[in-house]
Amino acid sequence: MKVPLLDLQAQYEPLAYELESAVKKVLQSQQFINGPEVKELEEAAADYCGCQYAVGVSSGTDALLASLMALGIGNGDEVITTPYTFFATAGSIWRLGAVPVFVDINPQTYNMDVSMLESVVTEKTKAVMPVHLFGQCTQMDEVLEIARKHRLYVVEDACQAIGAQYKDRLAGSMGTCGCFSFFPSKNLGGLGDGGMITTQDKELAEKLRALRNHGGTRQYIHDWVGGNFRLDTIQAAGLLVKLPYLDEWSAKRRENAELYNGLFADYHDVQTPKVPDYNTSIFNQYVVRVPRRDELREHLRSHDVGHSVYYPLSLHLQPCFQGLGYAKGDFPESEKASEETIALPIYPELTADMIEYVAETVKSFVQSS
Repeated sequence: MKVPLLDLQAQYEPLAYELESAVKKVLQSQQFINGPEVKELEEAAADYCGCQYAVGVSSGTDALLASLMALGIGNGDEVITTPYTFFATAGSIWRLGAVPVFVDINPQTYNMDVSMLESVVTEKTKAVMPVHLFGQCTQMDEVLEIARKHRLYVVEDACQAIGAQYKDRLAGSMGTCGCFSFFPSKNLGGLGDGGMITTQDKELAEKLRALRNHGGTRQYIHDWVGGNFRLDTIQAAGLLVKLPYLDEWSAKRRENAELYNGLFADYHDVQTPKVPDYNTSIFNQYVVRVPRRDELREHLRSHDVGHSVYYPLSLHLQPCFQGLGYAKGDFPESEKASEETIALPIYPELTADMIEYVAETVKSFVQSS
């Protein structure tokens, strides 16, 4: 049996008519920039995420970058985040001349260990950027309390977490703003790159709308230096087709995760994802810890099982961040996660037989170790 890590074709086929009709409508209108679908998606996304405002942008990376720009983060400012995440989290901070300050992760959830957060706050700290990794939220009560105490902005990196819930609140609705990615592999994936910023702050939303269009509030009049961060109309049209299915897809991912958890229950060498009772995960990824992870990768390849490693080198050890002065051993939990974790297929269209095959393939490796 062949099981891919992700099968976008399986998602596309039942939606083909709707998607193609939506794209055709944009083609016929020729309104490729700031067409009506963009505003419609923004309103739908704001409502879905429990926010007053949403601003469509060109990618999740640009959502992070534009948010920091709108908040005035710049040269020498410090932004606290995690070293175990996609590069864009720290890269967006660095690009503005600000300094990413890392806090190690909780080894159970892979999110920021909030017990360490306040210890790295300094006079230069301007913001905290918690990452809701793999589809579940960081412990936001603690983050928000520390942020209030020290008057810090909170930029939620929710690029993997649209629809994830922390207690009675949704990802992207709790901080100063929330950032989402519509990269095709996400639970809500576009037809290419795309992103969204959510906020409860009207003035911030207005500034973000200007910044995504070179900082202009009127044609050829620029109040700020922004960028070309607009969300294409075709992307908005495709996402409007997919959004009504998102909860159903995320629920199916949770079902798949439960099936995996049961199949691995007696295999203590396979550490399955831990989701605290206060969280509802959307399982953007299903990540397990195993001994001899890289050898398992070869075993999975030989049995046609798709998989991936997120993230093989902790951000504090990336060559481009050597100037930050971090060294190996500074964030041991992040480093161990980089060496021990592997993501297995979790997409909604998986069958029970496919999940069982993946689990049996992993277990056969563990048994032989």
